[in-house]
Amino acid sequence: MRKVAVVGVGMVEFGRHPDKTVSDLGTISITAALEDAGLQWRDVQSMFCGVFGGGITPGTRISSDLGLTGIPVVNIENASASGSSAFRAAYYEIAAERVDVAVAVGVGKFGRGGGEIRGPGTPEHREMLVARAQGVMPPVGLFAMRTRRRMHDFGCTIEQLAQVAVKNRRHAALNPYAQLRKPMALEDVLNARMIADPLTVPHCCPVGDGGSAAVLMSESEARRRGYSPIVTVEASAFRTATLAAGPDSQDADTTRLTCLDAYSEAGVGPKDIDLVQVHDAFTVEEIEYCESMGFCEVGQGERMVDSGATTIGGRIPFSTDGGLLSRGHPTGPTGLAQVWETVLQLRGQAGQRQVEGARLGLLHMVGVGGVCLIHILKRN
Repeated sequence: MRKVAVVGVGMVEFGRHPDKTVSDLGTISITAALEDAGLQWRDVQSMFCGVFGGGITPGTRISSDLGLTGIPVVNIENASASGSSAFRAAYYEIAAERVDVAVAVGVGKFGRGGGEIRGPGTPEHREMLVARAQGVMPPVGLFAMRTRRRMHDFGCTIEQLAQVAVKNRRHAALNPYAQLRKPMALEDVLNARMIADPLTVPHCCPVGDGGSAAVLMSESEARRRGYSPIVTVEASAFRTATLAAGPDSQDADTTRLTCLDAYSEAGVGPKDIDLVQVHDAFTVEEIEYCESMGFCEVGQGERMVDSGATTIGGRIPFSTDGGLLSRGHPTGPTGLAQVWETVLQLRGQAGQRQVEGARLGLLHMVGVGGVCLIHILKRN
């Protein structure tokens, strides 16, 4: 396995793009990433597309719009972890010495009129109706229950959880690609419209449209071409849930095991990490995952937020681009938006949201069904 570098990143502002197709979102993102890398589309040898809501073979449509070069294109649907899965696939394609240059792209379209695969009569729509009839809760209901469970077990307050939303919006205000950039006070979160008790709207991530992409290259080729600094992939860990974790197992348990794999592969520990991009679709998730990743003991996650440790300027900043809660979550491209942010941070190009001296970043995504991916990137 040879070392792999990320030499280019690009993305489309997350939000509503009724005038753009899925293919538009992908081609704009890839073009920006190639420009960042100083490469042309003809330099790309393979492509992996993480997608949600994109219809049939969106990656192939995107590659056709960029130019019919004959490269292999793989479409990957893995719920929220689709973009992260595409990144991992591109990484392994290069690490295994199959190609020298690969592109990972993520696309998602949830905007008005953008529900390409969930209209009435489709298999996906029927599956959703069956799930509801069987009593399967939508995500907001499940996370409302997880929030109540945490409040019961550890005595945390809804005010502490709301601080996660306030912090993420403060970070997003510094990110021109974030979907929600208007700063919020604690009272704004507490007094917002209730979605599922005790969660108001700001406790839940917004959906929308978006695209993001990364260009990966073998480290040896990146050095030969003179890239500096070079951001390398130090670990790529991937797990699903296990029965051994017990009947109360949830994403936090899978995250803990996946993180241990990633730390072992990279030869680092929690104290070495400078910043984290986390799957924070709901406020309680950041607190749970902070514990699962080893940054504090179980039951102490709220104190991390209270102390300011997870804000920019704190000990271990989380979601420096605003996270899913404010940067947005179009699903398909979300994991690659984390790559975009982390690469900028490690290069020292994140502007007002820059984490001083950042050299090691951890990226975390989970998906429906217990999927978890952890990547660790390093500035060299």
